[in-house]
Amino acid sequence: MKGINLKSDDANAAARGLLARGMEAGLWDAALVPARVPAGDSYAWLLLRDAAALERTTPLPPVMSVSGARALYKLARHGTARRVVAVLRPCEVRAAVELYKREQLPLDDIFLISMDCPGAVPLKDYVEDPEAGEELFGKMLAGVEEPGREICRSCDHFSHTASDLHLGTLGVPEGNVVVVPASAAGEAAAEKLGLGDAGPVAEWEAEVEKRNASRREAKEEAHRALREEAAGPERLAATLGRCIGCHGCRSVCPICFCRQCYFESEALKVPAANVFARAERKGAARLPADTFLFHLGRMAHISLSCVSCGACEDACPVQIPVAQLFGLVAANTQSLFDYEAGRDRAEAVPTTYYREEELAYLSEPYVEARAPEGVGADG
Repeated sequence: MKGINLKSDDANAAARGLLARGMEAGLWDAALVPARVPAGDSYAWLLLRDAAALERTTPLPPVMSVSGARALYKLARHGTARRVVAVLRPCEVRAAVELYKREQLPLDDIFLISMDCPGAVPLKDYVEDPEAGEELFGKMLAGVEEPGREICRSCDHFSHTASDLHLGTLGVPEGNVVVVPASAAGEAAAEKLGLGDAGPVAEWEAEVEKRNASRREAKEEAHRALREEAAGPERLAATLGRCIGCHGCRSVCPICFCRQCYFESEALKVPAANVFARAERKGAARLPADTFLFHLGRMAHISLSCVSCGACEDACPVQIPVAQLFGLVAANTQSLFDYEAGRDRAEAVPTTYYREEELAYLSEPYVEARAPEGVGADG
């Protein structure tokens, strides 16, 4: 992999500079980027047409108040007819790519920039004490603190992803940022911006791989502990038992794009007689009903495209480890097809093609099974 060394104080300053230069050069008509809200207790996504306004933005904020992929989906799901550049975390880029592959988000006029991500501060903690959240995030950026969110601590997709340009900061000398053109569009943009010739970026690659290895070990351990805690119907039901049926996890998920969710449809607005019948048959009927079924339905629906962004867990008012549960299920499901959500725009989602006797090779429990070479790789 090759990159271009760019003199800059940090990734935020580098991203703002590239956005401004690109808008002034006519590469993009607008930029989608986060900025701190006036109250100072959260961040919101802004669509900017004025390059000067970029100085007020924070391309890599401490929190993920809204998934960048969801913000992009809300803007561009019907097309934009304008060239938009969006700065997203790697998990947000991967979610945007999954939406693209499911024909929910056209990316023809969208230019994606990602950057090395140190994780995020839990949204609840940040809102309670924004200054403490900013301080913690500063330590995370410096590498002296672990990511605040549990799901981020085992994330092994925190760096280069399926974006057009990637900004690398890990293992790079202070005062420098590595700009990695990651697509033909990225290479063309780097040339038009006059960034210089790309060359080896061995230090950055070595640090990314080192952290990836550590994160993979952390993920394996987290999944092992979660299996002990939640594997099986009874333990899973206990883990999800405090769900209040708010459906907040569905509302913030960048992959949940159905216009009408079954669990909010007329089909589940049953008459009281049905509830009484259930109570008589079982001795009691829980209300709101079907909270357990809701989570099982979501797992079945999105596990092939889940990118473990953690938005669902941030939104949960009763602190269910939703993101960790879904991350475990997603890892199992995706491994069956040797598929990785958001890895490659050209890689087909396994549910969009048919292969005869596709899973005939499986002989072990699905949680341990892996697809043979080539399965799911060409669509």
